[in-house]
Amino acid sequence: MTITRRTFLRLSGAAVPVAASLGAAVGPDRWAELRRRLSGPLLVPGDAGYEAARHGYFTMYDHHPAAIAGCVSEADVQACVDFAAHHGVPVAARSGGHSYVGYSTVDGGLVVDVGRLDRIRVLGHGHAVVGAGARLGPVYQALGSAGRALGAGTCPTVGIAGLTLGGGVGVLGRLLGLTCDQLESARVVTADGVARTVSAHEHADLFWALRGGGGGNFGIVTSFTFRTAPAPDLTSFSLQFPPAAAAALFAEWQDWQPRQPDELWSDLGLGATAANFGGCFAGPRGRLKPILDAFVRRVGAAPTMREEPETDFLGAMRYFAGCADLGGSACGPGWGGGTGSIGTAAYVATSRMQLRPAKDPAAVLELLSEDPVSYTIVDGGGGAIARGDSAFPHRRALASFQFIYGLDHAPETAARRAIGRMRDGLGPEFGTTGYVNYLDPEMPDWGRAYYGSSLPGLRAVARRYDPDRVFAFPQGVTPA
Repeated sequence: MTITRRTFLRLSGAAVPVAASLGAAVGPDRWAELRRRLSGPLLVPGDAGYEAARHGYFTMYDHHPAAIAGCVSEADVQACVDFAAHHGVPVAARSGGHSYVGYSTVDGGLVVDVGRLDRIRVLGHGHAVVGAGARLGPVYQALGSAGRALGAGTCPTVGIAGLTLGGGVGVLGRLLGLTCDQLESARVVTADGVARTVSAHEHADLFWALRGGGGGNFGIVTSFTFRTAPAPDLTSFSLQFPPAAAAALFAEWQDWQPRQPDELWSDLGLGATAANFGGCFAGPRGRLKPILDAFVRRVGAAPTMREEPETDFLGAMRYFAGCADLGGSACGPGWGGGTGSIGTAAYVATSRMQLRPAKDPAAVLELLSEDPVSYTIVDGGGGAIARGDSAFPHRRALASFQFIYGLDHAPETAARRAIGRMRDGLGPEFGTTGYVNYLDPEMPDWGRAYYGSSLPGLRAVARRYDPDRVFAFPQGVTPA
């Protein structure tokens, strides 16, 4: 089967990962104490529903938490944070989307599941309030039905929280910016148990950090208020070239895509047997077709498949999602107690940001094609992304590279070695960089890779709002 973005569920953003080092053991009476404080359920091993609730999207990250709190209100989240801080319990927040390294659960600790906080309200003046447990499918359905749009990812089961907090690469990124660029304010429970409204005018330092500083580093977000845009009609496109054309496709694309108008976003899918090119254009097919025709001539090979459906915003999001009902079970998760049709996955991934054109595109493709199992997704940057201002450090990147290796072909250790060779092999070409929403436990110098020049500022925010490291996990930002 040909692999494309629509057949390989990708993570654009994820659960809200938070975890701390193991603390003192908590007895049944203490969990009973927390249960009395919550409006939602608290599940411990042996309870009905615990086994289903502990499973996430990635099958290799199924941990055994001491308790899972199904929060139904912001007050529930506050009670959990207060309890964890008081008793020294490891705490991990989870929205129920995806989480690359499994930091959204922790053995022996407390999972603060905000998946039930999924209400979506489309307000006047182009704003929308989205609960931290909402996933992209229902978000797109609610916004699109109201004639509004948000720049975000393609997979309907990605959590809005992790996506936004890590930046938010998406199909309208060049037109509207990263998902975090469209954030007006957020409600967040900090380590002291206080629920705060953060914006450019309130706790501006924390607001800056939450927009690209990574999920879970500074608190647990309970809701987001986004500035939305009028939903444009879109022409989506997907072209498949012969695998032998992959080097030429990448070479021409890296020069071509930065020169395109903001209305056009594109990506590549590359591998030993893949040379795919896709994206969308905020405009009619008649305007897009000559642009694509000119690009095909540059590549110098005829595509073996080409389609350019012209739809409204919702139709385009359904096209990328590969399912028809964005708000229903067909596009919903089948893990964590969910009854949706989209199942779990088993693959590992890592990333690099392309900061400049590759001097030797053929050598890049040779590296990406060494292992026939691996697949690389290249998302275009530029446009409004480059003009944004937040903690996201890779504003000037031409593209982000996501390297993927399925575990049905190799054990996790071998798969990580394979993607590590690509990651490290591109280091001299692309620099020591990475996208925090593709967390990699073996990323060299991960602090600089993920956060770059923003790292000192993020550490200062961590020191101010979480000096005792209530929210700590293996690749978490530590106080300065």
